[in-house]
Amino acid sequence: MAASDLARARHRDPDGERGSWWRHGVFYQIYPRSFQDSDGDGVGDLPGITARLNHLNDGTPGSLGIDAIWISPFYRSPMADFGYDVADYRDVDPRFGTLHDFDELLGQAHERGIRVIVDLVPNHTSDQHPWFQEARSSLHNPKRDWYVWADPKPDGSPPNGWRSVFKPVGPAWTLDKATGQYYLHLFLPQQPDLNWWNPEVRTAMDEVMRFWLDRGADGFRVDVAAALVHDPRLREEPTASGARRRWPRYWGLPDVHEIHRHWRKLLDASGDHMAVGEVSNDPARRLVRYYGRNDELHLSFYFHFMQQPWKAGAFRRAVAEFEAALPEGTWPNYTLSNHDRPRAASRYGPGRARVAMMMLLTLRGTPFIYYGEEIAMTDVPVPADRVVDVDGRDPERTPMQWDSSDGAGFTSGSPWLPIGPDSGTVNVERQRDDPASMLSFTRRLSWFRRSSAALRWGRFQAIGSSRTVFAFLREAPGERLLIALNFSETPRRLRLGSLAATEPARLELSTDPARRPGAVDLRRLELGSNEGVVVRLRQRGNRWTADR
Repeated sequence: MAASDLARARHRDPDGERGSWWRHGVFYQIYPRSFQDSDGDGVGDLPGITARLNHLNDGTPGSLGIDAIWISPFYRSPMADFGYDVADYRDVDPRFGTLHDFDELLGQAHERGIRVIVDLVPNHTSDQHPWFQEARSSLHNPKRDWYVWADPKPDGSPPNGWRSVFKPVGPAWTLDKATGQYYLHLFLPQQPDLNWWNPEVRTAMDEVMRFWLDRGADGFRVDVAAALVHDPRLREEPTASGARRRWPRYWGLPDVHEIHRHWRKLLDASGDHMAVGEVSNDPARRLVRYYGRNDELHLSFYFHFMQQPWKAGAFRRAVAEFEAALPEGTWPNYTLSNHDRPRAASRYGPGRARVAMMMLLTLRGTPFIYYGEEIAMTDVPVPADRVVDVDGRDPERTPMQWDSSDGAGFTSGSPWLPIGPDSGTVNVERQRDDPASMLSFTRRLSWFRRSSAALRWGRFQAIGSSRTVFAFLREAPGERLLIALNFSETPRRLRLGSLAATEPARLELSTDPARRPGAVDLRRLELGSNEGVVVRLRQRGNRWTADR
């Protein structure tokens, strides 16, 4: 097979259905500053990502078998919020490379069957963006209404009591002394909010999206997807007790759904593209509003799942609530870490990382893995003199640990954030050839998932109500799997009711590297401390046989 034919074969939807790549694949989030530095300046870049693509998917089980990557912002930016303050939506910041480097990364990723989605930051720009520079130049500039401006109160104070997000939380308004008005910023003063009531703003962002789609990007992760529109009357909206809400008439207004419906049409019309949204920490019943009637976001991050304590019942309930709330035809999405939240191995402990990964890759839905989770990286303590983030998120953003060298294989220079003190043992090189390592386990699990119709798109059913074991079934025609996850420090015997009579059963995977695949007796199946297993069951047509 010619190389071009092989690339097309790898990139083809494995199930022959348009749009299923984002439903059935595994995504991997890359924070570009911290993944791989190619030029020795201590900051990761796009050529560095390209150089490490084989780690993600080289077409063999020696890689992670990743289907898609989400790259956090790499646009031109003053870096007040490390790229989420965009100064030019259509160019690459020189710290990260060039547009040619992006094109090369995209082409190399597609050759390996890896889709690429990029961050869309539509709520705000940098105060250095030409749009804002024009807007603040005069009260009558044509771009003045591209942002949210308001006169001071008679005493000179901000127009209302809305508060910004980042610590220390303060007014969401900054006075522009030259023009005498305040401008709105949900985040830093260097991140003025765009006025999404202005149709010119909507057209401009459509053009940004088309720019990246035309270059070959496969979709977008939408930043702050619920907060694009605000109350045009800037009302306080007190709560029942009279206290002011933190997000008065600002977060999640119904009008935002019109924007997402429009973007869905744009994405569907331009090819096999998708969007996943950062919506909120809302429970599932509110989160799913952003799916619309399967005509808004393709996926929405379920942060409520990420916030659960290490309890089987807590995760079982979170999954049940999401499954019950999803509109017809829509699809779940799960993640346990990202660039804004402490790493899962830090929250739950490195000894639970394998069970967490097994849960993530076996639930019905699209899993997102944060870089470093495949080797159980943890948050890194950052000394006060090295702190750079305004909101305390440095510990979860430290450089990827590739090997045990001084720069951890990330850089030949001085890294922008400290390298983890455990990088001598927790690194890709150390774990690559160790069959008992976290990396080896993640690769086996990911490639098993790629070969399993039940895990990629099959039905889901939770079984039992154990306080310590989260067990569920996944089923597709010809395949039926039991997944059982022990959240306890002590061994647990599974109580499977009538399911235990299903014979034969075969253990396919365990988080315990000493436990080998082979036949198992479901009547006597015991899980070790913090152990998870995937067991293949006998197929019984399309009937479920598990006890509720």
